[in-house]
Amino acid sequence: MNFFRGVMGGQAAGPQPSGAETIQKLCDRVASSTLLEDRRDAVRALKSLSKKYRMEVGTQAMDHLINILQTDRSDSEILGYALDTLYNVICNDEEEEQDESEDAVTPLPVSGKHKNVSMPDENAQKQADDLGAHFTDKFIQDPEHVTLLLTLLEEFDFHVRWPAVKLLTALLKNQGPQVQGIILVSPMGVSRLMDLLADSREVIRNDGLLLLQQLTKGNAAIQKIVAFENAFERLLDIITEEGSSDGGIVVEDCLLLLLNLLKNNSSNQNFFKEGSYIQRMKPWFEVGDDNSGWSAQKVTNLHLMLQLVRVMVSPVNSPGATASCQKSMYLCGLLQQLCTILMATGVPADILTETINTVSEVIRGSQVNQDYFASVNAPSNPPRPAIVVLLMSMVNERQPFVLRCAVLYCFQCFLYKNQKGQGEIVATLLPSTIDANSISAGQLLCGGLFSADSLSNWCAAVALAHALQDNLTQKEQLLRVQLATSMGNPPVSLLQQCTNILSQTKSEKGSKVQTRVGLLMLLCTWISNCPIAVTHFLHNQENVPFLTAQISENLGEDERLVQGLCALLLGICIYYNDNSLENYTKEKLKQLIEKRIGKENFVEKLSFVAKHELYSRAAQKPQPVFPSPEQMLFDHEFTKLVKELEGVITKAVHKSSEEEKKEEEVKKTLEQHDNIVTQYKELIREQDAQIQELKEKVVSMSSQNEQLQATVTQQLSQIQQHKDQYNILKLKLGKDNQSNSQGDGSQVNGLQTEELTQLREEVEELHKQHALLQTQLGDKDALIDTLKSEAAQKAECSAGASDNTDLLKELEALRSQVQLQSSEINLLKTERQDLLKRAETGLSDTVSTGDSSSDPAKMADLENRLAAQTAETEKLKDETKSLSESRADLEQQLASATSTVAILQTENAKLQTEVQESKKEQDDLLMLLADQDQKIHSLKQKLKSLGQTVEDEDDLDARDQTDDDEEEEDDDNED
Repeated sequence: MNFFRGVMGGQAAGPQPSGAETIQKLCDRVASSTLLEDRRDAVRALKSLSKKYRMEVGTQAMDHLINILQTDRSDSEILGYALDTLYNVICNDEEEEQDESEDAVTPLPVSGKHKNVSMPDENAQKQADDLGAHFTDKFIQDPEHVTLLLTLLEEFDFHVRWPAVKLLTALLKNQGPQVQGIILVSPMGVSRLMDLLADSREVIRNDGLLLLQQLTKGNAAIQKIVAFENAFERLLDIITEEGSSDGGIVVEDCLLLLLNLLKNNSSNQNFFKEGSYIQRMKPWFEVGDDNSGWSAQKVTNLHLMLQLVRVMVSPVNSPGATASCQKSMYLCGLLQQLCTILMATGVPADILTETINTVSEVIRGSQVNQDYFASVNAPSNPPRPAIVVLLMSMVNERQPFVLRCAVLYCFQCFLYKNQKGQGEIVATLLPSTIDANSISAGQLLCGGLFSADSLSNWCAAVALAHALQDNLTQKEQLLRVQLATSMGNPPVSLLQQCTNILSQTKSEKGSKVQTRVGLLMLLCTWISNCPIAVTHFLHNQENVPFLTAQISENLGEDERLVQGLCALLLGICIYYNDNSLENYTKEKLKQLIEKRIGKENFVEKLSFVAKHELYSRAAQKPQPVFPSPEQMLFDHEFTKLVKELEGVITKAVHKSSEEEKKEEEVKKTLEQHDNIVTQYKELIREQDAQIQELKEKVVSMSSQNEQLQATVTQQLSQIQQHKDQYNILKLKLGKDNQSNSQGDGSQVNGLQTEELTQLREEVEELHKQHALLQTQLGDKDALIDTLKSEAAQKAECSAGASDNTDLLKELEALRSQVQLQSSEINLLKTERQDLLKRAETGLSDTVSTGDSSSDPAKMADLENRLAAQTAETEKLKDETKSLSESRADLEQQLASATSTVAILQTENAKLQTEVQESKKEQDDLLMLLADQDQKIHSLKQKLKSLGQTVEDEDDLDARDQTDDDEEEEDDDNED
């Protein structure tokens, strides 16, 4: 212990050891001491020296400290000292940590290279970073060391868990990808780190957020695991608990972690949307009326929240996922809340700018969101549309540059794939819709287009170009716009005024290049794919000479871009020329280029546009982001147009007149073939419709057949019920007749002559009734035989129909049932005849023995029995009659069903015949079409081998549609 007294505070005699020697002794003490207290004191001493002697402690003590972590797991204090020491050695931060040791270590003298040496801060920081990376590499050489730290995170003791979190964070900062890979393959590694967010101690929870930020940087696999460990729910709960946008640095850390999890990770974005977490973002943007005094932390938090919204609807995401998120944001009211911030007062400028960018991407390409944004009004008197208010800021040169760029982006996103919005913007420029009492979007764009500010010129030109993007109708409508120049002079068209400004600024340098580039982009977008606009442009005799003169001049570097755009504009005039002007046909324009400029020079000037540095930067993403106003030259959508037209214009310029004629002939031939193909397609569509109609009829007939089969089944069940009832009555009648015959034979003695006469009369009446019943039964038998023969004939007629086999089986079953019933009726007739014979025998016995008996009691009994038999006979007659009626009804229904089935079979056969004929005709047409397509394909291959551009069928359809629209417009003008 004398050694520790000297090191930890006592004054030792003789020369003091150097720092390296002291650290070596401490390391030996840690390795060799058997007492836990001695090792703990040695590790605590190393911790106190680890900042000042970082190199020595890291080099000599790291292995011993790792061994302490492995062997002394039971003592939390020594674990904490060891973790703190490793953190001080590996961490590159300059922040000083609080010394948690109970004893203060006496500063040791600095010797050798550790003396204070003046050194630039950059070199010192670089050396520190290199040292941290070196010790990190040494620590993670064995992946088990990182796994050991993950197991220490399960310790609840604050002095172990907190330093372990900080050490893991430092390792991730120095060697992120390597440490991420170790944690990823470690069992339950990410889950242990996620448990830090549930720690009740805020210090550990907050440092756990920083750890997860480093862990999720650039690793999609870990991002997915963290997300599915319920990270979104926990982080949103923490943000709500901390006060949302009014919260502190913890909210910022949560938002940064959310950005790491969602950015460029489509799986997590979909999980975030499907989990209904977008709805929980709406309360973040609820701002009050008093927006003064925003704290810096609130601005930062809200800025990150807006970025989080933009990540979900970024244009780089898949279109389907973006559209789904945009729909959710509209339905939950998030877009409405953002528009409220947009129109609120007192909002800081950077928040307002980011809000405009966020609203832009929420409405981009979504028709519902774009329509809602068009309906938003600013809280002014009188109310003005939000679009107008934003455009006023864009053309105001006193507004910040980033704000003007954001407004331009918002306007572009509003018009993206929004033909309705494009039409509304262009309509504000037309003479019939201009309102002198209010400021419209069109007036603001024209004002910006012709103002003295070059940036306003460029923004207004690009905004107007987006109103014409991929919209032929609005390009033609904009040709009607007339501008008043000065008193006494006639108005000029907007197209002509743009070319006038180009010629006026030709001699000016510097900032006016931006104006000319903007106007040239507008003109190229305007007349591309619009032959009518090309004709209007060429109709002015000064335009083509101006373009050729501009291209042919040898100007400086700044003017080469303008020359390239002029070449593009002239090339568009050639490619989309319909040869309606005799002086400026395609051939004459190409001859002019060859004489005045030279084809090679023209192509070289044209190719300079795509080679420009700012062109490549603008082509990367839709949002206009520029370091300075001077670099604001290209628009993202215009770069797409250049990429599309550069190649075809080059080919068009190099084509000869003979090639043009051949191409025209081939085009005419292709058009003829296309017309034939179109006719056949129409015919096939009609036949398909007829086949579909026939199929529907077949389905209807099948359903009717099923209904009839169900009716037959129901009738069979009813017949079975009547059969059962008849069997019961038959049995009951047989038993009564047997008992009556036995009783009559034994008790007819003693009857008087008058009573016997009455009985004979009644028996005769019963004979008559029985004869009548027999007649009725004979009729029924004849009817049943008739039904049998008809059913047999129908069965023979329908034996060849494979679709009605089930119905035939049911008819056979009915026939067998009718035969059974007929046999039962015959049996009943036999039983009745036996009954009559027994009755006659009883009467004869009564006559022969009537004089010898006169017992009145027996006579009364016989009368009662005879009356009962008479009543029973009447009852049987009624039941037989009702059964006969029901049998007749069933037979009639059976006959109706059989006839309906025959009709259905006939119609089905006709339909099948018609379907076969239609299929045969369709096969013939398809063969003819295949021959036509083969011919067309061979012609196209010949054209391509000759170097000609062959348009697809969709392009020809679009051209036909354009020609039809032009003819309709000409007819309207003539009217």
